[in-house]
Amino acid sequence: MDWGMKNRMAQLIQPDGHCLFMPIDHGYFQGPTSKLERPWETVKPLLPYCDAVFCTRGVLRSVIDPASTKPIILRVSGGTSMVGKDLANEGITTSIKEAVRLNASALGMSVFIGSDYEHQTLLNLGRLVDEAEEHGIPVMAVTAVGRELEKRDARYLGLCCRIAAELGARVVKTYWCENFEKVTNGCPVPVVIAGGPKTDSELEVLKFVHDGMQKGAIGVNLGRNIWQNPHPVAMAKAIWAIIHENATAQEAHEVYNEIKSGRRPVTSGV
Repeated sequence: MDWGMKNRMAQLIQPDGHCLFMPIDHGYFQGPTSKLERPWETVKPLLPYCDAVFCTRGVLRSVIDPASTKPIILRVSGGTSMVGKDLANEGITTSIKEAVRLNASALGMSVFIGSDYEHQTLLNLGRLVDEAEEHGIPVMAVTAVGRELEKRDARYLGLCCRIAAELGARVVKTYWCENFEKVTNGCPVPVVIAGGPKTDSELEVLKFVHDGMQKGAIGVNLGRNIWQNPHPVAMAKAIWAIIHENATAQEAHEVYNEIKSGRRPVTSGV
């Protein structure tokens, strides 16, 4: 691993070996997602409580302050939408030259294993890794399932993560599931937990984040369960407490409740 790759990985994964990535890329297939109608208004108060932002080039150029030093994971796959026939029919939408111009710290793309477009998206990943490695840029593979949420079990996700790592992804984003250690134990690169659709309660999120961390994940790539929460800063700081302060789910829930109720002040740091 050369210096550029090491430097970019160090921007993303903190000295404790953990990370909290904030995805705001949902508009690339969902359009103006609830709470992301104005992405800058949503993400600005949350920047102090995340280690990197995952977004598209359009949102990066139009709403992220160029003076910000927060690392960017650039979403480079797409080509489908919620109203189309199949979310899995993705291609590469952003060139490596554009990623370099935008000073991306990493690239992110989806693979749809088990879908009709498995072959296509896996070859996309291989080609992206080839180009990104030439420029010292790490690639994060996202093990997407489209609308088929029932695929989230350890056997399937373990298969997806291992294949993505074998094709050269430096980090893999996947869903939490029961027996999550089976996923991380079979993946030779770091695994971060995806959030998926907003859950019914804050404690539910905190429990799966804590369980995933205990079973081998290095962090999360969590969006809707933070910025769609009525108290997004409180939720971000609660998850930060699990990721970077080794808090339990119950301790993190208390952090959330204290900030929500005003018993704990919201400061500029965590």
